[in-house]
Amino acid sequence: MMIDIQNIDDKAELLAHSRLLFAMQRTFKYIEEHGSIGLTKSKSFNRKFTHWAAEHYDWPEYALSKLLRINKVLNEEDVPPVMIVHDLMVLAKLGRPYKGTFRMTVKAKELANDPGKLFAELAQVFLFQYDHGQMSRFGDVAPGNWDMFLNVINVEAESGVCEAFLVETFYGVEDTAGTFDREYHWYKSSLFITVLRPLCWIGFLEETHEGDDLLAPRIYTKTPLWRACLQLDTDDMLQAI
Repeated sequence: MMIDIQNIDDKAELLAHSRLLFAMQRTFKYIEEHGSIGLTKSKSFNRKFTHWAAEHYDWPEYALSKLLRINKVLNEEDVPPVMIVHDLMVLAKLGRPYKGTFRMTVKAKELANDPGKLFAELAQVFLFQYDHGQMSRFGDVAPGNWDMFLNVINVEAESGVCEAFLVETFYGVEDTAGTFDREYHWYKSSLFITVLRPLCWIGFLEETHEGDDLLAPRIYTKTPLWRACLQLDTDDMLQAI
C-alpha cells in the first residue's frame, strides 16, 4: 500500500520540525553560492563541504565540535546527515555529478523555491525508497512495512510512547530488566535505525529522554508536521482517545 505525503504549502512553523529539510536547504544554498560541491575520486562529497555541513546543518548529534573529537578530518561517511543528503539528492533526482563536481538539477532549483513541495518530495523518497538498512552495521531492517509502522505509531505516539512498548507491540518481545536479551535488543536497534530515527530526522516524530543520559528510555511523540502531512487508516481511532 502506497502512503502519500500531503503537500502543506510553505508553512514555516511546521517545516521547522524537519532537520533533513533544513540540511537540504543549506546544501542547496551552498551550491548556489559556490556553483557546485567538489567530489572525491570515489564520488563522495569532498572534505571541504563535509566540514562546512557539519558546522552549518545544526544537527546536534553530529555537531562539528563533537565529530572533530573523533576524527581530525571529516569524510562524507563520518557525517551521516551529509551521506543521506547526498543519497537523497541522487535518488530524488535533485543533483548529479558533473566533471568532478556535484550540481543541482532543474528540478532541485524549482523545488528550492517551494519548501512545502520540497519537503513532501524528501519525505516520500526518504521514508519509502531510501535503504535505511545501510545505516546499520549489518544491513538489518526492522520486519514489517511502513503502512503497519505508521498506522500503529499514529495511535500510540499521540501522547508519547516508549521504544520498549513499540517493540512489544510490533514483535511481542518484552524488555527483560537486568539481563541482556539479544532478541529484544536486535528488534529495538532495527526499529530505531530503520523506522524511529528516520521519522525523527524527517520531522514527523520528536524524541525525548530524561536528562543527558543517552541510554535512558526514549519517548516518541508526533509533531504537528505528522498531523499535517499524513492521512492514515487509524486516524478515526484518534477521535476516541
